[in-house]
Amino acid sequence: MKQVLDYLNGAGTYYLATMEGDQPRVRPIGFVMDCDAKLTFCTGNEKNRGRQLAAHPKVEIACYIGEGNTLRISGRAVFSTTAETQRKALEAMPALKDLYAVGDGVFETYHLEEATAILSNMNGTRVELA
Repeated sequence: MKQVLDYLNGAGTYYLATMEGDQPRVRPIGFVMDCDAKLTFCTGNEKNRGRQLAAHPKVEIACYIGEGNTLRISGRAVFSTTAETQRKALEAMPALKDLYAVGDGVFETYHLEEATAILSNMNGTRVELA
């Protein structure tokens, strides 16, 4: 998980795919943290992303990490919002304080369960990361 977290943080921006009905939706995101050894992300429950995750928790994240390498993570989003996860997120990215506060009823954190992370290169080599 540490290696995957390092790749995501190194990329800076990565792309989350969710489903809205039968329509895929892809958006750039840039926040991830380690929370209890799980890749943990955040959103607002009033946003389309939050509603899509609640309705269809299977997601995929993709990013380009340089030199022809890409990272793709598939998993199931599980909401894990607590005051502690919210505080950790706000500490990890203080800019989130402009949008959210601990216990505001909107700020949500979620992590990925049953996640697989595949590192691929342009030559077709694929490696599953732990």
